[in-house]
Amino acid sequence: MSEVESIRLAIRVKPGASRTAVGGLVGEELAVAITAQAHDGEANKAAIAAIAKALGVGKSRVEIVKGATFRSKVVEISLDPGARAEVERKIWAMRTLPTHK
Repeated sequence: MSEVESIRLAIRVKPGASRTAVGGLVGEELAVAITAQAHDGEANKAAIAAIAKALGVGKSRVEIVKGATFRSKVVEISLDPGARAEVERKIWAMRTLPTHK
């Protein structure tokens, strides 16, 4: 049986944005702009979906492990063995993008 690897990532969620976008930095956190409002967990669901899509992983692979009720959050991404390098490359590329306003 193969072991699942994981990466933890600090993010800053901006609910109510004009469009969904993942990229750029707010301090040291990856910026995640989402159109959903911060109401009844909708922003968290949208943030998870946006990160999963940007990294090419399933939504079930992304979990908020800290900060569920705050804009600053830590997510954990579960990875299949061998996928770490590709996901880290995508994260690095997203960090260098301009932050969506």
